[in-house]
Amino acid sequence: MTDQPTKQKLWGGRFTGKTDPLMHAFNQSLRYDQRMHAADIRGSIAYAKALARVGILTSGEQNELVAGLEAVGREWETGQFNPASDDEDIHTANERRLSELIGPLGGKLHTGRSRNDQVATDMRLWLLGEVGEVKASLEGLVRVMVERADKERDILLPGYTHLQFKYDLERLTQLVPRISVLPLGSGALAGNPFAVDREFLARELGFASLAENSMWGVGDRDFIVEFLMWSSLTMTHMSRLAEDLIVYSTAEFGFVTLSDAYRIVPGSSIMPQKKNPDSLELLRGKSGRIFGNMAGFLMTLKGLPSTYNKDLQEDKEPLFDTVDNIGASLKIAEGVIATMMVHGDKMRAALTMDVLATDLADYLVRKGVPFRETHHVSGRAVALAEVRQCQLNELTVADYKQLHDKFGDDILDVFDFEASVERRTAIGGPSRGTLDRQIAVLRAALAS
Repeated sequence: MTDQPTKQKLWGGRFTGKTDPLMHAFNQSLRYDQRMHAADIRGSIAYAKALARVGILTSGEQNELVAGLEAVGREWETGQFNPASDDEDIHTANERRLSELIGPLGGKLHTGRSRNDQVATDMRLWLLGEVGEVKASLEGLVRVMVERADKERDILLPGYTHLQFKYDLERLTQLVPRISVLPLGSGALAGNPFAVDREFLARELGFASLAENSMWGVGDRDFIVEFLMWSSLTMTHMSRLAEDLIVYSTAEFGFVTLSDAYRIVPGSSIMPQKKNPDSLELLRGKSGRIFGNMAGFLMTLKGLPSTYNKDLQEDKEPLFDTVDNIGASLKIAEGVIATMMVHGDKMRAALTMDVLATDLADYLVRKGVPFRETHHVSGRAVALAEVRQCQLNELTVADYKQLHDKFGDDILDVFDFEASVERRTAIGGPSRGTLDRQIAVLRAALAS
C-alpha cells in the first residue's frame, strides 16, 4: 500500500491519518468488481453528457472526458490497465486513470454523483447484460430438450420434456423490467443538486424506467435477491433433472449413457472401470452453492437500515459467482442432453404389467362401476397375481370374472403399454397427440 495520505480517495478530505493496510485490503473490492469496468465506463460517459446538458461541463470538456473514458475502457479490454495499490474499487480505479490521462478535468466527472448511485447503476447495467447471456443459455437447454423429446417420442419411459424450464424462462423475462430501473442521479441518498436530466440518462443507458425515490434508488438490492432466487429455483429444477439422469444412467437401469465428453474417464482413482456421471453430480452440487449465495446475501440484507450501507458491498461476490455458475450449468446441461444415448430397448424391458393396474380399474369405470370400487378390485387382482407369482396379463379371463362380473372377454386387451399411453389424451398426458402439443408449447415459448 502507498504511503501517500488518503486524499487520493474520494472520501479522503477529512482524514489525515493513513489507513491500516489490513483495513485497506479488507475494504478493497477492485479484485472482484473490476468485471464491471465496461458498465462503469458506460455510466460515466452518459453522466458526462448529462453534466454538459446542465452547463457543468462545456461541450469541449464533455468530449475530452468521453474520449478519456473510452481510452480507459480500451485499456481494460486489451489487458493494459494497471490497477494502483490505492484503488479501492472499480469506480476509483477508473477515475484515477482518467485523471492521469486528461488531468484535473477528470475531477469534474463526479460532480453531483455519489458512488452510492454509481455502483447501483453499474450493478444493474452489468446484470442486464448477463441476464441476456443466461437467458440464451436457458433457451438452448430447452431447445435441445424439445428436440430430444420429439426424436424419442415413441420411447415410453421416461419423458424428457421438463416444462418447468419454460416457467423458469418466463420468470427470468419478467425479472428484467425490475432490473432495468435507473438509480443514477440519486446522489448519495438525497438526489442530485444540479438538476441532471435523469430521463435523458435512462434513455442514454437503455433503462426501461428510473428510480422515483433517491433513497430507494441507492439502497435497493431486491433485483439482486430476485435474480439469486430465480437462480436457486432454476438450479433446483436442474438438480432434480440431474438426479433423474444419474439414476437412469446406472448399470442397474441403463436407460441412458452419457457421452464421455461429460464424464471423467476413469471416474475413480482406484477403480479403473468406473465412469462417473461427473457433469450431473456437479450440476446437482452447484444447486446447493447457488442457494447458499442467495441465503447468505438475504442474511446480510435483512438487518440493514434504509439507503446505502457498506454491507451492500457484499452483494457482488454472491451475484458474480451465481451468474458464472448458472451460466456454465445451463451450457453443461445442454451438452449432456444433446449427446447422451437413450436406450429404448432397456426402458421397454423395464416395463412390467403391474404399471397397468390403474388401466384395469379404468376398464371397470367405463362399464359404470364407481372408481373407489374398481380401485379395490384392481388391488385384489394385483394380490392374486402376486400369490400366483405371475403378471397381471397371465391371469385368465375366468379369474377376472370371478373378481367382478363386469369384466368381459376383452379384459386382456387392457394389457398393452402403447394403448395405455394413447388413452391418456387429456392436455398434459403422454399420448402422441398431447406430446405434440407440449412440444408446440415449448417451441412457441422459444419463438416468443
